[in-house]
Amino acid sequence: MQLGEIIANLFAALLLACILGAVFLVATQPIWPDHHKGQMVVLPPADAITTGSIKATTHPHLPNAVDGNLVQPRPSRP
Repeated sequence: MQLGEIIANLFAALLLACILGAVFLVATQPIWPDHHKGQMVVLPPADAITTGSIKATTHPHLPNAVDGNLVQPRPSRP
């Protein structure tokens, strides 16, 4: 093997190592990083006419107190 071939193989191996290193470096970071800008969300005030879906007269009348005798106990775990 001649000296020129040794030097050419050395430069080829060095070039291959640099290319592999560059590929690993580029693969870990995005090429074009995303610029995250602050986004403001403006919530409009709720309109009572559009948000009121049930009229007060159609609500079921719930009792003021609960009868404890009607309540069933929680089933036990097996």
